[in-house]
Amino acid sequence: MDLRIFTEPQQGATYDDQLRLARTAEDCGFSAFFRSDHFLAMGQEGLPGPTDAWLTLGGLARETSTIRLGTLVTSVTFRHPGVLAITAAQVDQMSGGRVEFGVGAGWFKAEHSAYGLPFPSVRERFDLLEDTLEIATGMWRTPVGERFSYEGRTVTIEDSPALPKPTQQPHPPIIIGGHGKRRTPALAATFADEFNLAFPTIEDTIAQFARVDEACRTIGRDPSELVHSVALVACVGRDEAELRRRADAIGRDVGALRSQGLAGTPDEVVDCLGQWHERTGATRFYLQMLDMGDLAHTELVAAEVIPQLG
Repeated sequence: MDLRIFTEPQQGATYDDQLRLARTAEDCGFSAFFRSDHFLAMGQEGLPGPTDAWLTLGGLARETSTIRLGTLVTSVTFRHPGVLAITAAQVDQMSGGRVEFGVGAGWFKAEHSAYGLPFPSVRERFDLLEDTLEIATGMWRTPVGERFSYEGRTVTIEDSPALPKPTQQPHPPIIIGGHGKRRTPALAATFADEFNLAFPTIEDTIAQFARVDEACRTIGRDPSELVHSVALVACVGRDEAELRRRADAIGRDVGALRSQGLAGTPDEVVDCLGQWHERTGATRFYLQMLDMGDLAHTELVAAEVIPQLG
């Protein structure tokens, strides 16, 4: 079972805050440090303000050594597909091949309005997502010295040199997620190395994983080739007092966290992860750490949860 750290820096975190947590996660043995890609805080001011996800990953690529890095997930409405392919390839080079490419159609209209970004209809955003996946993988797979062209529903690429190339070949792992019942499973089956659900119920996870697996079989792909993962809020304490202190720090109710996330003592969290794995088949879990300054929280999970997972 693979545990990764997942953060929401738009809620209020500097680059240095993210670097400290990424280095702590690396030192503790977590396999990856992921962050959201948002430009507007939700439910609070988010001071001192947002940090660009891919600029941050470029910095972390040079200031960490082994931990994998990525977004969960980048909205394709933020960056032109050709430019995003260049950016991700460069950060992959900068990290020595440690980047993972999480992309989605986007959903948060307010952040688009706040920074003057177009926010098309759901159908158009999914068209753009499909075009982005076709363009990124097409550019990365095009042999050096050859040209890449593509005509999609939303974007046309003409005679591109398709450079630079990522270090990982044929390309960094691609992560797609979401609860859509038709296009999301189809895109995951076609393009993804990993399918992720963020903050779902076990029942919803079972149903959506089944749709993705069926989409794989429809195109002749073995569903076992796809990593199945879940992102859940983490809140762990050695005792009830420590647990409540951490829940209060992120403005959450302990009971709700226990029923909807990964919360409790280390032993409780191990049992919860076991239930998720047994019932859904998920093998990778992203632990959403909402208090990025609480490095001891990450250290506790590493010391008392990971060793029990085998």
